[in-house]
Amino acid sequence: MRPANAHPRPEQEPSPEGPAAGGATLAAIARAAGVSAPTVSKVLNGRADVAPATRTRVEALLRQHGYRRRRSPAQQSRMIDLVFHELESSWAMEVIRGVENVAREEGLSLVLSESAGRLMPGQTWVDGVLARRPAGVILVLSDLDAAQRAQLTSRNIPFVVVDPAGDPGDDLPSVGTTNWQGGLAATRHLLELGHTRIGVIGGPSRMMCSRARIDGYRSALEAAGVPVDPELLREGDFHHEAGHAAGMELLRLPDRPTAVFTGNDLQALGLYEAARELGLRIPEDLSVVGFDDLPLARWVGPPLTTVRQPLTEMAEAAARLVLDLGRGRRPAATRVDLATTLVVRHSTAPRRD
Repeated sequence: MRPANAHPRPEQEPSPEGPAAGGATLAAIARAAGVSAPTVSKVLNGRADVAPATRTRVEALLRQHGYRRRRSPAQQSRMIDLVFHELESSWAMEVIRGVENVAREEGLSLVLSESAGRLMPGQTWVDGVLARRPAGVILVLSDLDAAQRAQLTSRNIPFVVVDPAGDPGDDLPSVGTTNWQGGLAATRHLLELGHTRIGVIGGPSRMMCSRARIDGYRSALEAAGVPVDPELLREGDFHHEAGHAAGMELLRLPDRPTAVFTGNDLQALGLYEAARELGLRIPEDLSVVGFDDLPLARWVGPPLTTVRQPLTEMAEAAARLVLDLGRGRRPAATRVDLATTLVVRHSTAPRRD
């Protein structure tokens, strides 16, 4: 990955009298705010030397008037901003690889940020984006509030969300995957192997992708006439430790599950560890299905049956979408869902009575 340009080319200040795409002029915004046009320009450019009250007043007027700066390619920095809620897993590396593939083709650099586990980046991050003026912003498992969206829109900085945490709505460009179908396929595979006591270790319920996978699990059971047993449901956080802790709880039940669907591969590895500690063999005593198909799924013993989420392809699609939006190309659809695929390996087997 190439380092980002630390000193992007200064952008030409917008003309005080020139209309922006929304029809309002910078001078009109300045008059309404009771400040000078250069002060409005400082707010637009994310400059720090503006009083907070003034910045708030100007931002409100920019939203109210639908101000949208006109921008030419020469006024963009040659970079893409990629922001994660967390940056500590191989899952993130697959996404980075996809965005970098497109960035390399386009001669762009990549700027990585992390929101420290928050599903919405803070204002400091927004200010940095406004100052960098990237060609586009990609957010992963994150979202923007209405004010943050308005700030990027008014600067004509396009943004796309990968695997949005909540419902993105029709107006938010996003790229996801068929999470519900993946959960359905994983559970149906276990049912076809004769398992009926099927546990699940989901991800955080506040994340839409996690809820969709659990809904697919429920739908498969209901379609097979198997009651959903609340005792077999656990919520994790998509990390190895959560898979281990939830796995210990499930496998210590008096009537333990004979199979478990985990919301991602990292939790499946935690479940592997719990099974080993309790003297259970995979797949002889316990069948396990993960979700993601990270490279490590092929390397563990036994190799993990999992639902392949095309992370690299999702990231590539998001990068191309955000660049198209920045070039004024309106795609046919701004919500893209790529297909999941069940990959059967050696961690699942028919139930033994």
